[in-house]
Amino acid sequence: MIALRDFLPYLGKRILGAIFVLLGAMLLVFFISYVLNPDPAHLWAGARATQKTIEDVVKRYHLDQPWYVQLYYFLQSYVTGNLGTDPQTGKSVISEMAFYFPNTLELVLVSMVMIIVLGIASGYIAGMHFGTKTDHAIRIFYLATWSSPYYLGGFLAILVFSSYLPLFPSCCMYSQTLAPINHITGIYILDALIQLNGAAFLSGLDHVFMPAAVLALLDFGLVARIMRSSILNARWSTHVKAARAKGMAEGEVRRNHILRNALIDTNTITAVTFGFLLSGTIVIEEIFAWPGIGYFTYKAIVSINYPVLVPCVLLFTLGVIVANFIADVFYSLLDPRIALGEGGGAEG
Repeated sequence: MIALRDFLPYLGKRILGAIFVLLGAMLLVFFISYVLNPDPAHLWAGARATQKTIEDVVKRYHLDQPWYVQLYYFLQSYVTGNLGTDPQTGKSVISEMAFYFPNTLELVLVSMVMIIVLGIASGYIAGMHFGTKTDHAIRIFYLATWSSPYYLGGFLAILVFSSYLPLFPSCCMYSQTLAPINHITGIYILDALIQLNGAAFLSGLDHVFMPAAVLALLDFGLVARIMRSSILNARWSTHVKAARAKGMAEGEVRRNHILRNALIDTNTITAVTFGFLLSGTIVIEEIFAWPGIGYFTYKAIVSINYPVLVPCVLLFTLGVIVANFIADVFYSLLDPRIALGEGGGAEG
């Protein structure tokens, strides 16, 4: 177990690094959307905007000021949480994002459960049956799904499991025939469970299963590949050979020495996968009409709604940064040598 005095310097470095990465991403988005565009006011106001609307946009985003003044107000808006108003709906951008994001979180969390089960199980089986037909079949399957685009997986799933075999609904979060439930967390199936509404809970699971399964099938390949590689490294390691030489039961060797060590790298890559799933939901949510932040972003892209698109892009960026940060911290807890090496706590 790593000592707190060794872990805190490492944690501080990772937090500082995450802040600098986020600031770098914000600067990049700012210069692309504000400075590099020859007419940002017209772009932000929309193609059909009137002169009065363009003037309002110039005033609202200080586009008549020098770039460094614009940058100050840009950063200030994110620090204060005042992201402005959606020009198409007239609603606060932050309130709209707060409505859509929990729906995406529900989809991603269900998908992550499937990815963990599929990735770890298939990677373990492939690694323990290295070089066999089982290993080859699993590798071909996860490489094929991993290389498939989201839109293809989504369309095929709807065609097969909603049209030919009407097993799952092809859109929405729940049946429209059900009475609305109270929003507590914003995550529909969790709210239904809290309120002990069995019909709403089952309907939510029925609707979330197919889009989550498509996400999982197209993204579990990375987890499976890392798990397989980690299993192979653990199988041929010195401590596993020593455990077998001491007469330890094979089941105990596999559980305590092979699987346990293989899960270190797999757990960290799982956290990173979570961050990338957030941005991967854009296509899936549009195909399945899932009212999440990806669907919200897609509408902003199609309508060239920059006041909405820029915060959504930064939200996806923040998700990846946070996921990588969690992966780094989790890895250091599983393998304290990482923190000791960078935190200066290692003894010579």
